[in-house]
Amino acid sequence: MALVALATIMETVSHHGRRTAYRVRGSDGDGAPALFVHGSGGTHAVWKSQLARLVGDRPVAALDLSGHGESEDVATDAGPQTLDAYAQDVLAVADAVDAGVLVGNSLGGAVALTAVLDHGASPDALVLAGSGAKLAVLDDLRDWLAGEDGGFDRAVEFLHGDDLLLHDPADRELAFSKTAMRECGRAVVERDFLSCHTFDVRDRLGELAMPVFALTGEHDRLTPPEFHEYVAEHVQDGAWTTVEDAAHLSMLEAPEAFNAELAGFFDDLEVSR
Repeated sequence: MALVALATIMETVSHHGRRTAYRVRGSDGDGAPALFVHGSGGTHAVWKSQLARLVGDRPVAALDLSGHGESEDVATDAGPQTLDAYAQDVLAVADAVDAGVLVGNSLGGAVALTAVLDHGASPDALVLAGSGAKLAVLDDLRDWLAGEDGGFDRAVEFLHGDDLLLHDPADRELAFSKTAMRECGRAVVERDFLSCHTFDVRDRLGELAMPVFALTGEHDRLTPPEFHEYVAEHVQDGAWTTVEDAAHLSMLEAPEAFNAELAGFFDDLEVSR
């Protein structure tokens, strides 16, 4: 199924002097599409199981942020400037596919929140998967990413340690995640993590009026379950849960359980209309 999803045509949208690439599946499905936003050092392919299986009957789209995958890069300093540029990517694709829900993993959650809080995005709902209102990064990890002498490889290996990105991955999942990060390259991955480190909207969660659903793997040590509980308790309309037998990349590691949770949330959205 995943191979079919990844074989679909890659589309692009031009904005702010650059092209952003994305894939869309199930364009004839019911409801406004859900747009999925990957995390640091990733691409749209981390959502391969959502693109392959869809989520309920709702169409699914996933993009490559600037400098990732097939999207053109952008010259920005790490931090708010990069988050703003990534939010522009999301807004451009959301407009192209008429997205109704934004789903962000880790950095992607920060980007989705930036799009809503600072750029006027108004989706019907927001999903934060392995993300949070504050995304501080360990000093050692930032030091490794800044280093030239094997530091990047050390960072990649660290992130794929126990219960960080993955809980109990198959060899294929582990290789898939490591390869994606290495293909993004040290400079882009460092920019991603430094941008996460500056992100903190804990005092603005009350501004979110749309339903917000926060979920992550039960073993996630990067953005643990309490991050998601905090979000749900501080927005106007929030809910949260965990995905069993998974860590930070629960959409990749436990796709059936992740998709079931997401489909249930989408069903609740339709009932509440």
